[in-house]
Amino acid sequence: MTDARHTAPGSTGETPRPRFAIFRAKDARCDADFIQYEPVSSVVAEGARRAQEAGVAEGHDLRLLFAMPGFSLTYVWFKSGFPLPRHSHNVDCLYYIVGGSLKIGPEELVAGDGFFVGEDVPYTYKPGAAGVEVLEFRAADVFNIKVLANNPAFWDQALEDVRSHRSQWAHEPRPAKVIQE
Repeated sequence: MTDARHTAPGSTGETPRPRFAIFRAKDARCDADFIQYEPVSSVVAEGARRAQEAGVAEGHDLRLLFAMPGFSLTYVWFKSGFPLPRHSHNVDCLYYIVGGSLKIGPEELVAGDGFFVGEDVPYTYKPGAAGVEVLEFRAADVFNIKVLANNPAFWDQALEDVRSHRSQWAHEPRPAKVIQE
């Protein structure tokens, strides 16, 4: 069997695409070098620095489950209260909620629901009270993130969210995986 997990980030397609591949969660990559970060404003840089110092990294779990030239599958668990900044990606993204819930605009989505975000469309969402686990499907093995939260008030609130939720993040269980019919 072909093991596509070892396709190098930034691949230009020289590696042949497998016709069949198996991937395992235990082998997922936890680094984020498959995401290319676009330059940010001084407001975003300072806000992100403050959030990192406060422990925002403890509020999420990001893993690359599978990648091959032109396709990737990412898993992310955002814990309750995680402050996801408004951002965009340079590829179309299809999201499927595995567990928990999220609020995007006026809509509350739960396990079994999903949403599509086109290339370069800005968006954000808020994890529900139990957090949210999401599978992210993309037609690219490497993609960018452009953080657009250029508002000091967002970063002040993000810092407060991190400070008020961080102690519970260490013990927060993954959300229930209940698909509603």
